Amino acid sequence: MTYFQFQHQYPTELSVISHFIGVRYPQGAVCHHCGGINVYHRTDFPRVFNCYDCGNTFSVFMDTIFEKSCTDLRKWFYAIHLFLNGKKGISGLQLQREIGVTYKTAWRMLRQIRLAMGNEQDRKLFEICVEIDETYVGGKPRKGTKNNKRGRGTPKTPVVGIVSRSDKRVFAKVALPNKEGKRLTSKQLLAIIKQAVKEDADVITDEFTSYAPLMQNGFYHHVINHSVEFARNGIHTNSIESFWATLKRGILGIYHSVSIQHLQHYVNEFCFRYNNRKNVNIFDLLLSQSIA
Repeated sequence: MTYFQFQHQYPTELSVISHFIGVRYPQGAVCHHCGGINVYHRTDFPRVFNCYDCGNTFSVFMDTIFEKSCTDLRKWFYAIHLFLNGKKGISGLQLQREIGVTYKTAWRMLRQIRLAMGNEQDRKLFEICVEIDETYVGGKPRKGTKNNKRGRGTPKTPVVGIVSRSDKRVFAKVALPNKEGKRLTSKQLLAIIKQAVKEDADVITDEFTSYAPLMQNGFYHHVINHSVEFARNGIHTNSIESFWATLKRGILGIYHSVSIQHLQHYVNEFCFRYNNRKNVNIFDLLLSQSIA
């Protein structure tokens, strides 16, 4: 969607409300209190429906990221538009300048949008062939030490990524540091992989030793040794490494620094954009995922 298309489609707040009603209630509005369909849309308060059956009122934005927000709805929709169009994201300060709100409001809006991006419904397991790799975010190498990607300088946070070869979708999960302070373990990797990949799938990884138990846990494991070669007869991890490049450019270039507390939300943001990069209905998809 371009800026001019946005202006044409959402000229007023009422047009925003009408569009959201169509996304949330494609089969017609339903009362949030009694589940009845005998409801009517109030013209004096466009955000509100009344129910004839139970006599209660309910907001169309109840249980969504827009609930309890005093910010203009057109600003919300425009923030989503900007967020989706920016391949590497948008900072809170830039959003503050674009829509004319305080930094605190802009930061909260972006956080709420990220929550919606991570609210994926009915995600299916990857079945055929996947690429798996890990990356490390944050931290800096100590003075005088070589910058090791696995964070042997100042501690970094590991993120495990999985790309499906069949439908080009990505799943990425932050692996919280273990109590012993050791690097990423086989146990952590298996727990994450089983969340996204079906058993008997072909799994392609690099030579990292923590992937060794995959074969004993129901997966067909293929290894590419990056110290020797980068690809061999279709065995490579180029797709997931391409995703890491976008993620790291976004964190370093747009956000600069991300705390471990919020890192998963940022990872979800980049996964959502990657998985829906060719989806012409990405805007409405995000709106549907904004509902708790």
